[in-house]
Amino acid sequence: MPKKRSGGGLSTTQQAAKFLGVAALSGVVLAGIALPAAGALGLATKGTVEGFDEIPANLKTPPLSQRTTILDSKGGLIASVYSRDRTVVPLKNISPYMQKAIVAIEDARFYEHGAIDLKGILRALNRNVQTGGTTEGASTLTQQYVKNVFVEEAGDDPDKVAQATQQTMGRKVQELKYAIQVEEELGKKKILENYLNITFFGQQAYGIEAASQRYFSKSAKDLTLEESALLAGVVQSPSRYDPVNDTAEATKRRNMVLQRMADVGDISKAQAEKAKATPIKLKVKKPQNGCITAVSGAGFFCDYVRHVFLTDPVFGKTKEDRAKIWNRGGLTIRTTLDPQSQQSVQASIKSHVYKTDKVATAVTLVQPGTGKIMGMGQSKPYGFGTNETQYNYSVNKSMGGSNYGFPTGSTFKPFLAAAAIQGGKPATQVYPSPYEMDYPDTVRSCGKPWVNDGVPKYHLENESETEKGPYALREAMEKSVNTYFVQMLQDIGMCPVSQMTDKLGVVQGDGSKLPQNPSTLTLGSNGLSPLTMASAYAAFANRGTYCTPIAMESVSTADGTSLPVPKTSCSQAMSPTTADTINTLLRGVVDSGTGQEAGLQNRDNAGKTGTTDARKNAWFVGYTPNMSGAVWVGSPSQSVEMERITIGGVYQDKVYGGQVPGPIWRDAMTGALNGVAAPPFNTIDIPDPPRNDERDRDKGRDRGDEGRPGAGGKKPGGKNPFPGITIPPNLIGGNNGGGHRGQTNGGTQGP
Repeated sequence: MPKKRSGGGLSTTQQAAKFLGVAALSGVVLAGIALPAAGALGLATKGTVEGFDEIPANLKTPPLSQRTTILDSKGGLIASVYSRDRTVVPLKNISPYMQKAIVAIEDARFYEHGAIDLKGILRALNRNVQTGGTTEGASTLTQQYVKNVFVEEAGDDPDKVAQATQQTMGRKVQELKYAIQVEEELGKKKILENYLNITFFGQQAYGIEAASQRYFSKSAKDLTLEESALLAGVVQSPSRYDPVNDTAEATKRRNMVLQRMADVGDISKAQAEKAKATPIKLKVKKPQNGCITAVSGAGFFCDYVRHVFLTDPVFGKTKEDRAKIWNRGGLTIRTTLDPQSQQSVQASIKSHVYKTDKVATAVTLVQPGTGKIMGMGQSKPYGFGTNETQYNYSVNKSMGGSNYGFPTGSTFKPFLAAAAIQGGKPATQVYPSPYEMDYPDTVRSCGKPWVNDGVPKYHLENESETEKGPYALREAMEKSVNTYFVQMLQDIGMCPVSQMTDKLGVVQGDGSKLPQNPSTLTLGSNGLSPLTMASAYAAFANRGTYCTPIAMESVSTADGTSLPVPKTSCSQAMSPTTADTINTLLRGVVDSGTGQEAGLQNRDNAGKTGTTDARKNAWFVGYTPNMSGAVWVGSPSQSVEMERITIGGVYQDKVYGGQVPGPIWRDAMTGALNGVAAPPFNTIDIPDPPRNDERDRDKGRDRGDEGRPGAGGKKPGGKNPFPGITIPPNLIGGNNGGGHRGQTNGGTQGP
């Protein structure tokens, strides 16, 4: 005896035989659609049978695309992103009214026929022959479901979508073969569940749960009779019957559904009439999609997470593989973002820099030892409007940032100092450090030496004429003395600095390696990102161990399967002693140097200021043992010189790294670390030679320039002002005057 199917339909074999019999009689495949006369299609029975046999036996049903939820480290919602707004729900969580309404209006004999409704096909054929057109269709719910699967699989590719929806006989035959298979394998209830989850209901809502939330702000299980009839009516033409934009047309369609439900006995005539008399009452919830909806200014971090997913091979071997997973969605991504830190970052930004200012600021906080990004924000909000942007100033170009990053100024000097100390230079190292000097004639590099071939020679000077050496390292770091660090570079060469920055993950904003020239490797004339700087400085806090930044803690799919995530990679960039020495030096910057306005209360902290030529960029990068942060202020287009400028409602005659970025860093860090332990640094004892101001008091200020290194071409007469401390002979004597400031890629100011 032939096998009976769920819902009382015929077996697969019986359906196929009956289907082909009808095709042979009519000379056309009656594919459950509104069919014109057979001659117009020109498809013979023989060709139809052959095409049917060639169709693959298995229907591939792709996982339905759903919204992806991005969470902070505490489980709070940052944003929801989706290619298609859909939340898959089981049939038990869909209102019985909704189930009956969609069956009544789309396929009233759904539970009586198999994959193909032969009575419906013949009725449609007869009706269309009588009218000479295509006035009636007979596509079953199962066939509609199969078509939706093809559309879903096509994604957002317009060519694939067109192919999936093309009205050709070959496509219809394929859909019919798959419909037979689906009926056999899934059964009626599962088909109905799948159909309600895959169907488009307009207003960017895919599936009944998203539609219920969009139109009525409630779950699909709570839909009333009137609401269910409205949504069931929308399916045929979501644009025509859109209740948001055309209430009258939507009402007519809803009432048609209600009448159909009464006709088939799902509801009584009295229920139908009462529901028809009820006005449509919407409670529309606007689509909330994408990083633009992120809370606490975390739109840029949200976008960074997206870039990580689409570029990291851990999520797929090719970019196409990764994009397919992302667009399919249904992911729950738990990130490293700390809500307390993020809120503190945003509060500090808003109080110091306005989005309408001529310049912008970007702030990034990372956790030493883990690489976790704790906070990320900027003053120009994430968006498309005036004073908004989608460029993330905190990250490199490949991750959605600016093309080249931003010149860092003197915040680069600690990398040079770390390279020198790691190579054996003492923390008490002294250089003559005149107020101004030519760059050295040559400087050793990893390859061909750099040559000062400018005409006149490339020249630099300190921020103030009072900054004149000799200086020891601690005082030179506190005052950010340019000439000191250029002489240090001349002494050790550029290769150790390049090797150190490589270990610290320091690359330019476009991802390329830093060029070897004195301006870049001393005074930070090339563009870097705040995330790069915060992560590199975190290695100082972590006693020399650098950890690559990470943004995700876990990722799971819609069915709860865990996916691997990018892990931080930690390596020893310098010895603990070298890091401890830098920590000691940079504590002085915030205690008594150029970064005093950035200093934190009641916890160990260290940092460095930076200001570039023409004051187009100002930085403060600093850290505690358990948090590192970088703050940049400037014009993204590098077109604004920050002199006589108002920032955040405060007039600034001249912007310095410690003066504007410093307080932003202080306030962001203070809030982020509120209630967090305050461990101390491991520091070392660095003997202090007499400071320049003390020597000036001892010798008197009426001595003029005599004996000052580098003044007017004069030399110090070979006398070492610091007994017991060696000054490299090649660096004693200053310069010959003249020349011009900077290099071909720009020099920098001091603090």
